[in-house]
Amino acid sequence: MGALKNKEFNISKLGVSPHRAYEYLGAHKEGRSYAFRVFAPRADRVFLIGDFCSWDDRYPMEKNADGVFEISLDYSLVKSGDKYKYKIQRGDKIIYKSDPYGYMMEHRPEFASIVSNIDKFKWHDSRWLERRKSDAVNIYHKPLNIYEIHLGSWRRRHDGSYLSYPEIARELAPYVKQMGYTHIELMPISEYPSDASWGYQVGGYFSPTSRYGNPAELMEFIDVMHCAGIGVILDWVPAHFPSDSFGLCDFDGDALYEYPAHECRSMWETRFFDLSKDHVKGFLLSNADFWIRKYHVDGLRVDAVGSILALDESIESEEHKQMRGANAKEFLQAFNAYIKSNYPDVLTIAEDSSAQKHITGFDNDGLGFDLKWNMGWMYDTLSYAEKGVWDRKYHHGKLNFSLSYAFDEQFVLPISHDDVTGGKRAYLTKMPDDRWRKFAGARVFYAYQMTHPGKKLNFMGNEIASVGEWMYDRGLEWRLLEDELHAKYQYFCEELNNLYLSRPELWQCDDSWDGFQWIDADDSERSILSYRRIARDGSELIVILNFTPNTYEEFFIDVPKAAIYKEIFNSDDVSYGGSGVTNHNYLKSFKDGGKDRLRMRLSPMGATILSIVG
Repeated sequence: MGALKNKEFNISKLGVSPHRAYEYLGAHKEGRSYAFRVFAPRADRVFLIGDFCSWDDRYPMEKNADGVFEISLDYSLVKSGDKYKYKIQRGDKIIYKSDPYGYMMEHRPEFASIVSNIDKFKWHDSRWLERRKSDAVNIYHKPLNIYEIHLGSWRRRHDGSYLSYPEIARELAPYVKQMGYTHIELMPISEYPSDASWGYQVGGYFSPTSRYGNPAELMEFIDVMHCAGIGVILDWVPAHFPSDSFGLCDFDGDALYEYPAHECRSMWETRFFDLSKDHVKGFLLSNADFWIRKYHVDGLRVDAVGSILALDESIESEEHKQMRGANAKEFLQAFNAYIKSNYPDVLTIAEDSSAQKHITGFDNDGLGFDLKWNMGWMYDTLSYAEKGVWDRKYHHGKLNFSLSYAFDEQFVLPISHDDVTGGKRAYLTKMPDDRWRKFAGARVFYAYQMTHPGKKLNFMGNEIASVGEWMYDRGLEWRLLEDELHAKYQYFCEELNNLYLSRPELWQCDDSWDGFQWIDADDSERSILSYRRIARDGSELIVILNFTPNTYEEFFIDVPKAAIYKEIFNSDDVSYGGSGVTNHNYLKSFKDGGKDRLRMRLSPMGATILSIVG
């Protein structure tokens, strides 16, 4: 492959921040004209074609010394809503491309960019943004309970068509608030050509998908969420992009944004961003800035960090692997440093299944993320949950092992979309045995997640105990709530989520042993875990989890001090669909061999949470 004939494009010399290249490249109204600019350094000629010229070649663009082609058209010729493309000529090759920095695109399968002014929307979320600044000071000592959502399949109209961004917001905001979530996380909403990619093969990085409406309607969606006190996190995909001919792939007739194909094998028919190139780093950092500045998003969950770091098998040679890994590490550190410097109240979250260390924070040459998905916890927990209840004693280490590294990073505990599709079964149906035990199992494992150190994330549908696997092309199984057990399970999730929010013991010291102490980590024979969750003021909760259907009318447990205890939550409560093995009376500790102990009832396949009351 030939090297770039032009030096790297240095946008800063034009007075534009390299992290805000979208303010220069793309289509912009400037005075009485619309200026169109595209970086295509190896192209011989570029034409701007669109609605305003009947898609002919009457508007050739002029190339400057930096490889940027540009043209200005009087605003009497171009109007908001006009569609346009770039016709790129290199030798005998002609290709048609959408605008990499375009603010809006056509609905699939068409791919033209659309002239759009995104600065007219009037925001109403100033109070939320002020609160976000104050919360960011102690983010690790605040509750964080994320509801992951795919907008196209949360709900649909009766005819199966998509709801619009505002329609979803009007239903979603009160639901999320009532259910006790603090944030939503949107699976990718940058424009994407294939529904089946779920948004992870991005075709328009600066264009919100038109499936649900236009940019102003997405802004309205986020504004509604913020006014309801709900944060919005976006899935962001800086590892790779699809090979569709209209997109970034071979943009100017050669590998402009990606590594050459001979250096990196295709993954899911995609190309990897070449993070050694300044214009690529500028493109991605500008894109992160764009979503934060223009759409007020509260966090970016970075997809496939392991792939970005070249920790997979997609690279042909060890030399290229080491080179790509070094480039990626430098980029991710720069990305996080930029966000922390300019938007300290915006979260960055790593989705990473590798064993790479120092993902969160900058100490020890760390990458600088605020949080990391704890994939090890997820794998071990779901593997244990699928075991037969009487075989669980042989796999007890899958439950207590996570505490051996729980404070090595700042973790989010995820049960995500990847865990409930593709043959992995829905959360409820992972549980073994009969229907009652499935629901009881789902409740106790959810209680384990909500009381374990770390922030929380659950995919939509988990809270109603979906039966079928998640499918991107249909709405959730809301009809299940006509069934009493499903309705009671949803109520259980609502109650436990709101208990989590109200009790600082469950989140205030999430990042150290100060907030967690084992009572008994090793009761493998009975498949029981018990531990203490502790707040900064010394208040604490006792959590006992029974992972078998055995009922204990007299269960003895050591407690930290002589006191009167009260059961404040029990997953076996009949209002949640349980059998009613609960502790209605106060529990008074007694001395036994110098230890303070309690005698209590322990519910089958149940979670019990106790508080000191006197």
